[in-house]
Amino acid sequence: MASQGKKTSQAPAPQGLVSSDSPEQSWDEAAEDLMSGAEVEQRELTATTEHHGQRADKVLALGVSEFSRSYLQQLLADGAVTLNGKVLSKPSAKVSVGDLLRVEMRPTQQSMAFQPEEMDLQVVYEDDDLLIINKPAGLVVHPAPGNWTGTLLNGLLARDEKARQVPRAGIVHRLDKDTSGLMVVARNRSTMDALIKMIAARDVSRQYLAIAHKDWGSRKHREVSAPIGRDPRNRLRMAVVDLNLHPGKQARTDFDLLDGDATHSLVRCTLHTGRTHQIRVHMASLGHSLIADTLYGGQQEGGLERQALHAFRLAFEHPVSKKPLVLYAPLPQDMAAALDLWGLRYNSPESL
Repeated sequence: MASQGKKTSQAPAPQGLVSSDSPEQSWDEAAEDLMSGAEVEQRELTATTEHHGQRADKVLALGVSEFSRSYLQQLLADGAVTLNGKVLSKPSAKVSVGDLLRVEMRPTQQSMAFQPEEMDLQVVYEDDDLLIINKPAGLVVHPAPGNWTGTLLNGLLARDEKARQVPRAGIVHRLDKDTSGLMVVARNRSTMDALIKMIAARDVSRQYLAIAHKDWGSRKHREVSAPIGRDPRNRLRMAVVDLNLHPGKQARTDFDLLDGDATHSLVRCTLHTGRTHQIRVHMASLGHSLIADTLYGGQQEGGLERQALHAFRLAFEHPVSKKPLVLYAPLPQDMAAALDLWGLRYNSPESL
């Protein structure tokens, strides 16, 4: 296959390129070198006999193999690839000897997402190896379709030059967009690797406060051990699933009633695993959907417009100094106001 590179029009260049697919995956150095330039390169690929009859996207991947497949797929989706002068709308189209593929190596939405953006982040702890953020409700953690900018990752890139040296700006776990509370962020690769292993080994204690519908009943402590997977009836949701019938992973959450009345329950939730939407799914499975968690059957009440869930306590052994860290985040104003409205009591987090 013959290949030529041409420089074309200028375009903004993304900074700190890191894939959002996996904590371990980063963009190729070649892609970063290309995207850091002020101009966009255009490649021309002429199919030879060995490529005759192959899919166009496969030929493209072979011709510009220094770039990740996810980046090339984005270019295809953005109409940046032509076959014999026409936009390649079907990546599965077969090529013939002499066919000309032309690709404009432009920044994609995904690659442009990893830009520093100034934002006011509430840092409750910081040292040379890690920091702990109190994330507000409404802040998305990672860039993704529909939220390519304005995420915690963007804020971390602007706040800390070290964030550019580690995948995902050092983020090692997530909170849902509308869940508030504590998150730990690594500031170097060795700390990130250590924290990932600690979370997998369940050596990081994470506790949440939730306000749920209905009277909790007389049994104040409950343990839920139920696998969670994609809801087979609604792919936008997660659900407790039968592993004999549907894919999923084991999940365990402990719940303790702190206060309640005939229609509301304030509950402390302790995670033993970290599945997507775990607390929300397990609470719903008990018949106690979170207030305002409309995805899992909750209703908006007491001025709450987002799921009433807050990560209030984070505890672990510092991966470098080995000192115990125990951090707390006060209940956010919207949840505190709802408790006041319903006459429910909440003590200081240190007493829980």
